[in-house]
Amino acid sequence: MEALVCREIGDPTVRMSDSTPLVLSSSHPVPELSSPTAVRVRVWATSLNYANYLQILGKYQEKSPLPFIPGSDYSGVVESVGESVSRFRVGDKVCSFAAIGSFAELIVADEKDLERFMVPDGCDLVAAGALPVAFGTSHVALVHRAQLKAGQVLLVLGAAGGVGLSAVQIGKVCGAVVIAVARGSEKVKLLQSMGVDQVVDLTEGNVTENVKQFLKSRRLKGVDVLYDPVGGKLTKESMKLLNWGAKILVIGFASGEVPVIPANIALVKNWTVHGLYWGSHKVHQPEILEDSLSELLSWLSMGLITVHISHSFSLSQANVAFAAIKERKAIGKIMIVLRDSSGRSRL
Repeated sequence: MEALVCREIGDPTVRMSDSTPLVLSSSHPVPELSSPTAVRVRVWATSLNYANYLQILGKYQEKSPLPFIPGSDYSGVVESVGESVSRFRVGDKVCSFAAIGSFAELIVADEKDLERFMVPDGCDLVAAGALPVAFGTSHVALVHRAQLKAGQVLLVLGAAGGVGLSAVQIGKVCGAVVIAVARGSEKVKLLQSMGVDQVVDLTEGNVTENVKQFLKSRRLKGVDVLYDPVGGKLTKESMKLLNWGAKILVIGFASGEVPVIPANIALVKNWTVHGLYWGSHKVHQPEILEDSLSELLSWLSMGLITVHISHSFSLSQANVAFAAIKERKAIGKIMIVLRDSSGRSRL
């Protein structure tokens, strides 16, 4: 089968060759049905996340033994099943996630890891492949951890990225007043089209003053939930806007700078800081991930959320896809699509 293999730690944006970290193998072994409850899925589309980029650079919190096939969330069609599988048949459409392995034509999962992740009729398979990590992160953060309520004020930093756009949409589904921070007119226009209450363009003026003016115009006291995948100076500025009793969701550090949240101010203001490493729930609270993705698939089928895909690449273009992540060209999701709308290979 075709598979993208990481042979060594390094820059995934360089053009692929025999001497680069990534190589496209045309004869990688097909993953076996390793147990009676195993399900082999022909991958239709797989999401490219910032975590995948960090993983190949060797900067992610979890290290995979070399060589490995990168990739986490994916969608596809069941190709074969183990003898004890009862919930799936060949041809069923599913989406799921794995620690590694989705940047390939085929991937194997256990039946229990797929049972709640059947893709509803009418849902686009490429969109479903973008759902688990980005939307799952935001759903667990906002719904399960922050318990966002209608009427509360949600401030989303990095709002035009994959997790940012998902947080904005989930915030609106929850009935929150959503303030989005992004950079550039194209991103601002997209966020406005999604019904965001206020969009702040980082290229124009001061974020703090802009948000304060908006809050004043709505007679709102401040921000109740801060969703932060960015870190750095923007986090420090945003803390000036938080209400007493606010909740801070630490999602990541796309700026490259880990912010400092002063414990003395958190004490006085009664802030709660939630670290959110989505993948660790697979080990510690798998039922949370299952409930979350099940609800997201339902929302997707009802049209309550949409997946905005700004770039789509084949496996052979993976280095270009990673460059789009590195250079922050993405608005929404970047996808590796292995099958076209007719089901033919795009490798």
